[in-house]
Amino acid sequence: MSGCSTVSYPQSPQFGDDGFQNVRKPRPLGWRETSKLWWDFLVGGKPAGTVPTRSIPVQPLTRAQLDEAADGTLYRLGHSTVLLKLDGRFWLTDPVFSERASPVQWAGPKRFHAPPITLDQLPPLAAVVLSHDHYDHLDRETVRVLAAKTEVFLTPLGVGDRLVRWGVPRDKVRQLDWWDDVELQGVRLTATPSQHFSGRTLFDRNATLWASWVIQADGLRIFFSGDTGYFDGFRTIGERLGPFDLTLLECGAYDRRWQDVHMLPVQTLQAHLDLGGRSLLPIHNSTFDLAFHGWSEPMESLYTLSGQRDVQIVTPTIGQPLTIARPEATQPWWRAE
Repeated sequence: MSGCSTVSYPQSPQFGDDGFQNVRKPRPLGWRETSKLWWDFLVGGKPAGTVPTRSIPVQPLTRAQLDEAADGTLYRLGHSTVLLKLDGRFWLTDPVFSERASPVQWAGPKRFHAPPITLDQLPPLAAVVLSHDHYDHLDRETVRVLAAKTEVFLTPLGVGDRLVRWGVPRDKVRQLDWWDDVELQGVRLTATPSQHFSGRTLFDRNATLWASWVIQADGLRIFFSGDTGYFDGFRTIGERLGPFDLTLLECGAYDRRWQDVHMLPVQTLQAHLDLGGRSLLPIHNSTFDLAFHGWSEPMESLYTLSGQRDVQIVTPTIGQPLTIARPEATQPWWRAE
């Protein structure tokens, strides 16, 4: 089914009395647990090491380098922002270029590193692919700048309406439900299920849908998780649209208290196996302080687990080019002194 720019959300199987919903309802946190969580996060219960004490290595990128890159090249720009060159065009996931992942730029989680390329230097984009509307994935100022150089924004249901309110022309927005797909000049993109939630204020929880994405181009199959807890949907996606040359899977900002909506490293690894992935690139880490674990713990934990399970993990530095079909060898850069 092709995505369209206007959708009646109640017609979606994912839409219920309380807005959009998951296949499996996440375990709600109790009042005491929630209160302690916010106290620890805001007042000072966080352990040392959640923010790096040295500079994160970043490989700067230029427009000329991107133009000269071969098809099938990928660049991780930070957090869950990934730039792909497919079929001679550029595709960008969950772009966040602002200094903070926050409704305001004077407070909130601050970047550990600058993006390897500025918004102005980015080439024209065939599409921006958005997974959901949380601040570390949907950045209003970034979207407003990209609107002039992006042909289409692909979003889950409801997220596109936010973009239109921010000034993105409606004819540049396509909103998709789970399992809807679009084909753009030879590249097929499918919105697939994820286990998460949405909202940007206290009053709009689950008013918009969340999704993962499958990207197919030039014989390549790529899975982009967005944010998600572990669920049976990974196996279903793998059976319907896999196997995958590369999985871009969330590994970071997790905690056992909210593992229903953010995977633990061992679950990230299992999701990769369920999907039928060949190479695994962990995202959603090393850019913002969004949890209680050490900043490098997600990468280190997954790196160790992948060795135990004989899974090929690729960990390029921010801005380092990676060949999707045959990823170059990468190093555990977070261990460097």
